[in-house]
Amino acid sequence: MNIQISSEAAAWYKKELNLKTGDFVRFYVRYGGFSTVQKGFSLGISSDEPNDIGTKTTEDGITFYIEEKDIWYFDEHDLFVTYNTKYEEPVLDYKKA
Repeated sequence: MNIQISSEAAAWYKKELNLKTGDFVRFYVRYGGFSTVQKGFSLGISSDEPNDIGTKTTEDGITFYIEEKDIWYFDEHDLFVTYNTKYEEPVLDYKKA
């Protein structure tokens, strides 16, 4: 399972969460919401320090990661985070690895 994040999406997170180089963004599983990979669950974000990293990537000096305990959610899909210029927000997409 991999994470790919576009530079535009990383810049959005950096601005919206007031992040600086060396900071972290965690994608975590939460109950409720909508997802194309797990019914009844969705992804949340936080700027927590890592605990047990399952996978990570770094873009624009920010490390984006998912903890090992949340890898099940992706059901062998990779996470792609891009930026929608029309809505001015990130878009999460899942593709089978």
